Amino acid sequence: MPKELDVAKRAKVIEWLKTEVLDQVSRLFKALWEGSTTRIGDSLASLIMSSYILGRRLGIPFKDLDALLVEKLKKHKQEGHQLEDWYQDISALEDHMRKR
Repeated sequence: MPKELDVAKRAKVIEWLKTEVLDQVSRLFKALWEGSTTRIGDSLASLIMSSYILGRRLGIPFKDLDALLVEKLKKHKQEGHQLEDWYQDISALEDHMRKR
């Protein structure tokens, strides 16, 4: 494949993935409005999947994205994020990520 076509294809895929992320956010909001736990879970899973794949297309390996997430969780914990103070959600997610 000529280099120009490969660059164009990569750009097109990135743009498509960006729309997928937006679409999944929209689907999540609709599922929240409807109160469908099945659709909420499906939308969240699709949003996470699209985010990981978009990161990979942008040059961030899955493992690196995981490490960045763990670092962000540590930072939020140290800064006293409200979700940590109220529910320990940050610690729970950090623990989950470390056990994977």
